[in-house]
Amino acid sequence: MANYLLPLLFGVLLIGGCWSRVVTVSPGPLIRVEGQRVAITCDVNDYDGHREQDFEWAMSNGIGQRINIISTFDAGFSHASLSSRIAAGDISVVRLQDNVVELRIEEVRSGDASIYSCQTPSTDTIIRGTYEAQVQLIVISNTLSVLPEAPPPVVPEGSDITLTCNVTRKLTQPTYLSVSWSIRKGATSEEILTFGPQGGVAVGPQFSRRYAEGGIRLVPRENGVFGLVVSKATASDQGIYECTGAEWTHVQGGKWINIVESKKEMGAVAVTTTGQSLSVTASPPSSPPSAPVFLSPGDMLTLLCSVSADNLRSLALEVTWLADGHDLITADRSGVVASNASSGGAAAGRAEASLERTGAGEFKLAVRGVGGGDAGAYACRVRAFIERGGGGGRWHMAAEKMSNPVEVKVSQIKPSFSLTLNPVQSPLMTADPTELACHVTNITNLPPGGRLGVAWAHTSLPGTGDGTQTSHPIASLDGRGNLLPGGVYSDRLNSGVMSLTRVQPNTFKLRFLRTQEIDMGEYVCIVSAWTVNSQGDAVKAAEHQSSPLTVRWDPKRPILNVAAKRVREASVGGATFEMSCTVAIENLGEVGYSVLIQSQDSVDSPVKTVMSLSPDNVLHPGGAMDPSRRDSLVLTKSGPAEFHFRLAGVQLSDRGFYWCDITAWTKQQPGQAWTKAISQESNKVKINFQENGPSFSIAVQSDISSVYPWETANMECWLSVSGSSPKIDHLAYEVQWFFTRLRGGSSVTRLASVDRFGVVKKEFRNSSSEISLERKDANNYMLQVHATQDSDSGEYHCTATPWYLSASTGAWTQAAELTSNRVFLTVRFAVWDSLKLPLLYGASASLGVGLFSLVLGLVCAQCCCRNATHTPRSRNKLMDLEMD
Repeated sequence: MANYLLPLLFGVLLIGGCWSRVVTVSPGPLIRVEGQRVAITCDVNDYDGHREQDFEWAMSNGIGQRINIISTFDAGFSHASLSSRIAAGDISVVRLQDNVVELRIEEVRSGDASIYSCQTPSTDTIIRGTYEAQVQLIVISNTLSVLPEAPPPVVPEGSDITLTCNVTRKLTQPTYLSVSWSIRKGATSEEILTFGPQGGVAVGPQFSRRYAEGGIRLVPRENGVFGLVVSKATASDQGIYECTGAEWTHVQGGKWINIVESKKEMGAVAVTTTGQSLSVTASPPSSPPSAPVFLSPGDMLTLLCSVSADNLRSLALEVTWLADGHDLITADRSGVVASNASSGGAAAGRAEASLERTGAGEFKLAVRGVGGGDAGAYACRVRAFIERGGGGGRWHMAAEKMSNPVEVKVSQIKPSFSLTLNPVQSPLMTADPTELACHVTNITNLPPGGRLGVAWAHTSLPGTGDGTQTSHPIASLDGRGNLLPGGVYSDRLNSGVMSLTRVQPNTFKLRFLRTQEIDMGEYVCIVSAWTVNSQGDAVKAAEHQSSPLTVRWDPKRPILNVAAKRVREASVGGATFEMSCTVAIENLGEVGYSVLIQSQDSVDSPVKTVMSLSPDNVLHPGGAMDPSRRDSLVLTKSGPAEFHFRLAGVQLSDRGFYWCDITAWTKQQPGQAWTKAISQESNKVKINFQENGPSFSIAVQSDISSVYPWETANMECWLSVSGSSPKIDHLAYEVQWFFTRLRGGSSVTRLASVDRFGVVKKEFRNSSSEISLERKDANNYMLQVHATQDSDSGEYHCTATPWYLSASTGAWTQAAELTSNRVFLTVRFAVWDSLKLPLLYGASASLGVGLFSLVLGLVCAQCCCRNATHTPRSRNKLMDLEMD
């Protein structure tokens, strides 16, 4: 036994020696500012007893007197001098956990400076450890002073914003200062930078990259003055700037505590964008900007571009001079000048341009040896760049502005010449060649390097072509010899059927290989003189038009006849309609035909195009037919001059008039484009039929007219169709069953229905029997009454609404509702079957009651008789009898 007691005793002593209560408070001394909030934490660990511990707070004054402050369990613990502050909430104790509380003083006073003790009443079985902890509270006066210097209210973009703030305090205890800058935009405030409390710098997330690049700089000065410089301000830097000064104390463990702070508004700063202040003006030297410049050929053109801005020193300028909207010369923001004109320079007869910077914001353009091509509107374009804060070569374009235009006029003598238009080869009939020559004579004042260009125009004669007298440009050769075809003649020029040539420097020719009737009319040639300007562009200097030349012959009119006939009649919906169109021509050679199949609902209805066939036998659907029915349309060329049209599955919407609109086309030579010759419409063929839909009938029958209760009754609704019977997939029914009660009057009740999509719906019935509706086949719908009752006796009938897919319209069509005859159902009542069980139950009950009564009577009789005869005879009487 002794062997076990010694280890047990040793373990108890060991455990008791390791456990001891520990009370701790916030590390001190605590330096706080008068009027600020103070919170002292107290916690207890390694204790015994209840989990929730109680605490008592007390303070010692200067003469060693202990004053009770507040307790978590004793309301009368507090000293009378502190009762009013505790009642007002200025002094309170807040439980943070079961073993942690916090003493709070909302506005600490200088008299609150003392040594504070936190004590925990013992709940331990053994008194061991510490039950009290102390910390010193030092209260200093609020001497923090924050004096910001107002920044400039408006700064130009790209300039620096200097934010100066003076933060001081009287040093009576080891405290430290920090200063913070922030910017407020609307309701949100963003931190820019914080310096302190021990020399560290913290930058807001929105400004970290900018600070790292040097765009934000901290400039500490003497006597508590701190400066923050925001370089290269942009529009995003405008807002209300604030300065915050704070006083800190350092406690054990390296923790910094903010004991007081003060935030002051420095002022609002608006950033003027470069675009608002940038001004660009172009002007001749010593002349107003709007004054035009008059020069003679060979003079030098000088223009000044003046740039002004509020932040001009912060800007890098890119200046470009433009002439008539084209870039002439550019000086980039580094000062490098580059000409934007095409290569060739002065060697190509263009004036030489130069650009130089003559002062701050002033750029001079010089064009030496101007010519007629140098006239025009000159303007300078300025793009202002600002280097992003911090440098690093990152620039962004802050603004772009264009100056006023300066009109430059160069006096010159326009070239002069005469024109003669002659026919070289005239046509005698259609398809003959035609050739016209335009001669330029008496050319004067054409400058060196100048060239001639020509343009040809045609005006058709009345009654030819489209019948209008509009002049159509044929083609032109510009000063560099480029061919520019007109819209109407581009195909013929590109294919070589027509040609436009310069056979000599002063002679131009227009040639038709095969002249068409539409080519008859008046022709003119317009000759222009071209010079080269300083940008190397060809400029039209003069233009003259020749007298018109009439080209005509006596053509034979082509004749085109078109006849349409019905090949196959469509007498009913869904049938096929066929029509053929035969063409007969005169005065036309080899031709191709385009066919339009057109229709019209009535004589006054709009014309619709069903389909078309091009001369190259390319089929195109028209807009008159539903795209889903395009497979039912066929248009083919059945012979050299015959076309066959077929429309399958006609519908009511197809009724109307049909005809062919045929156009004859010719080619001037194989491989060339088609040219329209003549058009003609055929006679009209009519599609007219009446739709005769299918006929429906309905009947109802029952396999039996009477049933016994709880049996099943079957009734069938038969539907049949006659006439133009549609396919089974094109037919559907909506069927309903109705019931008229035998003893319920004449009211009709709907029992069940099935729609044409096969969805069955049963009506609510207050009966113990059940019904079901079943589609046995396409035309048979059976109603079953399960577990019939007497209330199911009566008349039954069905109705049906047929739906069929119309062959003429292609849409589902609803036929008239059908009602069947009525069948009578009787639920018979079996007398013997209904009475045999009640009679059997009654007889059995009567027999049982009789037997029970008999037994009960016998028992009662036996009991009553035995009690009456059992009375003993009196002994006195017996004795009397013996004596006698």
